[in-house]
Amino acid sequence: MDLPPEIVAILATFAPLFSDRTWTKAQILAVGAILATGSRTVCSVLRIMGKGQEAHFTNYHRVLNRGAWSCLAAGQILLGLIVAIIPQNRPIVLAADDTIERRGGRRIKARGCYRDPIRSSRKHVVKCFGLKWVALRILVPVPWSQRVWALPFLTTLCWPEGTARRATHKTSVDLARQLVLQVRRWLPERRLILVLDGGFAAIELVRACQRHQITMICRLRLDAALYHPPGPQPPGQRGPKPKKGPRQRRLAEWANRKDTPWQEVEVDWYGGRRKVMRVFSRTGLWHRRGQDPVAIRYILARDPEGEQSDAAYFCTGERFLPEEILKYVVQRWSVEVTFEEARAQLGLETQRQWSDLAIARTTTGWRVAGRPAWLHAWVTERATCYAIDPHRKADVLEGLIGIDWSGKMVHDGFASYDRFNILLAPR
Repeated sequence: MDLPPEIVAILATFAPLFSDRTWTKAQILAVGAILATGSRTVCSVLRIMGKGQEAHFTNYHRVLNRGAWSCLAAGQILLGLIVAIIPQNRPIVLAADDTIERRGGRRIKARGCYRDPIRSSRKHVVKCFGLKWVALRILVPVPWSQRVWALPFLTTLCWPEGTARRATHKTSVDLARQLVLQVRRWLPERRLILVLDGGFAAIELVRACQRHQITMICRLRLDAALYHPPGPQPPGQRGPKPKKGPRQRRLAEWANRKDTPWQEVEVDWYGGRRKVMRVFSRTGLWHRRGQDPVAIRYILARDPEGEQSDAAYFCTGERFLPEEILKYVVQRWSVEVTFEEARAQLGLETQRQWSDLAIARTTTGWRVAGRPAWLHAWVTERATCYAIDPHRKADVLEGLIGIDWSGKMVHDGFASYDRFNILLAPR
């Protein structure tokens, strides 16, 4: 199959992972995942690539459920492509989060029952059956958008507790720690910043980040147990040295006091605008029963306009300024946007694989398949050639579709090229 040279240059970096025969089929699956609309099953990908009448269609299924290639190695290559465009003097900002892929089927071993974050509220909890994924993303500023983009490059499946696959159950926090430490091994010299939601606020993750020189920024509960550093041990006193000093006032109490020393700072806010926030910042030791305390800098943020409720965040870098912490907290919202775009544009939750290996590779591979669109737009700056909505990854996909596919696809029996003319019509 002949492909446009713009796509070949990007896909060729993944060729060493596959054998020659498997690589030919893998290219068709990757390109078809970009061009297809609706469900991203193997059959729909083959139809959009003009191979709907392929007699040996099962060979394409074997790329996912039997082929000898590694998703971890593919993630390392993809990370290298993205990191190559980030200057050496800038930190690598990572964001980890989990999401539920709603799937049914008795043959899916990793299926579990989880809280549905979309249909649930604080007072009403809705459960759903599906697969739980933990994804690690890199936050990258793009020249055509007012906000950073969260590009996934590592995704792992979180098996439900009680399954026979693992002797020890791994939670989302355990998998997030495993993924970020893998990135540290790949990038030993780069400065790493990990931004997380409040569900990943765990002392064991904080300690792992501090041990490997990774700055962690995360939301903190208003009732967290914070302590002063221990004072000097009196001479002649026996016993172990105290690990923490007196307890500090709770953040909820600071929020209700009238004499709280608020400081006004201007930060980059949602929507690309600047906003004035009131912050209260201090350092302390965060402690939970049964674990050693960890040193953090915490801030209490308040919106003077009253649009947002009071929230607390912490950072393992005690020298970070409050406005720096809030900047990365705001950038983390791009992770939620990527989840929505993956469902709307990349067909998440439309796969029909049921074998363990195919499930792990399909969801991971389909998410990664959208990255050539972003890399192509960055390198060629094609995204600036037409009216692009800076908040929609779909426009970048349309820009990728707009390159010269016609000669290649029609030659391979592609019969739906008119659909792309409709997509590229002026809006």
